[in-house]
Amino acid sequence: MTRSLLAGACGLALLLVPVASAYAQTQTPAAQPAPAAEKPATDQGTDAADASDDDKQAPVPFEGGTLTITQPEQDGEKVLAYDGKQLATNYDVFFDRIVEVGGVKVALFDVGDGGNQCGPATVIVWKPEGGTIQSTTVEQDDCGAPPSAVSDNAIYFVPYLLPGDQKPALQWSPTDGLTISGNLSYMPEPGTDWKDIDPEKYQNIIDAFHNEAVYKEAEKLLGKDMPDMATSLLVGGGTEKTASGAFYASGCVPHDCGGNDGFMAVDPAQHKLYFARRGDKPEPDAWPAVTTWPADVKEALDKALGAGN
Repeated sequence: MTRSLLAGACGLALLLVPVASAYAQTQTPAAQPAPAAEKPATDQGTDAADASDDDKQAPVPFEGGTLTITQPEQDGEKVLAYDGKQLATNYDVFFDRIVEVGGVKVALFDVGDGGNQCGPATVIVWKPEGGTIQSTTVEQDDCGAPPSAVSDNAIYFVPYLLPGDQKPALQWSPTDGLTISGNLSYMPEPGTDWKDIDPEKYQNIIDAFHNEAVYKEAEKLLGKDMPDMATSLLVGGGTEKTASGAFYASGCVPHDCGGNDGFMAVDPAQHKLYFARRGDKPEPDAWPAVTTWPADVKEALDKALGAGN
């Protein structure tokens, strides 16, 4: 599974005010396409999808020169360069598109470590009038950057928010460079209650945090640990049910499966939540204490994280 970084119902207009608050739809991390209306068609160059079978990507003509992606050593890092000048290196480097921002042609590339769940960083390449080629890399955390949304005068990066998160939304323009356009806070969907929970619709149990009743109960149990707990569930799938009707799922932190694993169970009938996270300790941390958990939920935890083994 890959990671979705667009913060749900957060529209581009929210970025134009000093502080913005978004309804963050933490869907199962999935592919990160920017909305079609915000992703203009490429006006020159070759998309990564046109790469040949041996994973070589065609050169991209750009502003009187050529952008290339090469791999000097087999199984080594790929190199993004402009007329031989190195701009970026990493294991995954792909041409995205060329757009026009503020009257300046801009080439966008995806650059990342590879692996699951983490989106790539964005490398922005442009050539100021009368100047030399310039580039900058946009990253918001250790897991890459949100996908880019392009307007006439700026490129926006809307962060993916986990429950309890607050992150800046970034924008870039040829004149101002990379700046903060506002702060986004995760919010559940107002007015939703336990009766509105439908695990059949959840691609990942993190989706349960959309529900306001679940979110408020999680806040009581987890406090400042809520983002870390949600992160430990990112690499995960659908839910299962216990005999009593509670649903649950386990997951892990991207690139740390087996080292930082999480478990979450929701009992809509009893209005209860159960969380556990295993790290280096023999027994996982739990909210509330495992000794208070119903037997079938405890059994599900033992099965998922091997607790007590």
